[in-house]
Amino acid sequence: MELHLSSHRYTHRSPDWAAAAVAGFVACAFFSAVEMLMVLLVSGQSPWVPPRMVAAIVLGPGILSQPATFDVSIVAMALMVHAAIGVVLGVVLGAIIAPFRLDSDVVTVSVAGGVFGLIVYVVNFYVMTQMFPWFTESRGWTMLAGHIIFGAFAGYMYWVLRQMEERAETA
Repeated sequence: MELHLSSHRYTHRSPDWAAAAVAGFVACAFFSAVEMLMVLLVSGQSPWVPPRMVAAIVLGPGILSQPATFDVSIVAMALMVHAAIGVVLGVVLGAIIAPFRLDSDVVTVSVAGGVFGLIVYVVNFYVMTQMFPWFTESRGWTMLAGHIIFGAFAGYMYWVLRQMEERAETA
């Protein structure tokens, strides 16, 4: 097996914006479901705590003092906020992957996505907490692992969607 060190140098290559947005959206939906399950299984808290924390970005921290039960308006807001964040992060990840050709194989794109997820974790839980301090209580290995998995899955989904598009173009 020959290693091509120059294969991941910067080139002027635009990402597939639609694939990036969809990959971010799908990965964020997956992350949200896994996050709720992990909160329930690992910490024993209500699975409705994470959606409340996300919805509080828009609705304000007052909703955090209410019992962490299902509320359709809070869950709907959390879904909209997470979906928007997922699409934006997917587009950012695509803008990183494409010019460096990090989508050359599934392992490389997944590792690049995982590293991206790690960076997103640091930004979310150590920078954004200046504006949204209620997220500091969620710092820890479960959220770290979840963000790395989110990034790896977003990278993988981008790769899958690009592969599907390339097959459709050659057919």
